[in-house]
Amino acid sequence: MTAFITRCCKKCSLLFALAALALLLLAAPAVQAEGIEVGRAALVAGEEGYFLEADFEVALNPTLADALNKGVPLYFLLEFEVIRPRWYWFNEKLLKTQQQYRLSYNALTRQYRLGVGSLFHNFSALPEALDFLSRVRRRQVLEPGMLDKGNTYIAGVRMRLDVSQLPKPFQLNALASRDWNFGSEWYHWSVTP
Repeated sequence: MTAFITRCCKKCSLLFALAALALLLLAAPAVQAEGIEVGRAALVAGEEGYFLEADFEVALNPTLADALNKGVPLYFLLEFEVIRPRWYWFNEKLLKTQQQYRLSYNALTRQYRLGVGSLFHNFSALPEALDFLSRVRRRQVLEPGMLDKGNTYIAGVRMRLDVSQLPKPFQLNALASRDWNFGSEWYHWSVTP
């Protein structure tokens, strides 16, 4: 009778392990990766010039989310550049611009606040604030006539956490920890006006 129980327990433990592995594999796609990824970016021509439209996927890691919820504001930089490729010399950088976003949490009102320049918007939940941060719409980046018709240019965009805006103790921590090195890679695409 002891041998039967041992064999049954081995089979049960094997079945349990397989069931746990299957649950982990099914739950894996639902887990969102941490970091910033560029989903899409485009330069749209208008009467007033060229406008940047981009979609990012922003998911804070636990360290950043914890710091934010404890009152540390997070500053994000949206960086955009336009390069004119040249075969005879180094590429010419026509334009490089930055836009700063400030994400903070107010414990008294239990609201997240996202600021762009002098404009602010309040959100009741962090996913809503991150969703707003991740969509860039109609941001004018080039004046009319800055790009010559028929030439091909390379546009690039990225978003990253600006650790230089953090309080000094956090800046020191950012040098020692990869959790604070938070941003997307440059996303480049061709533009022909």
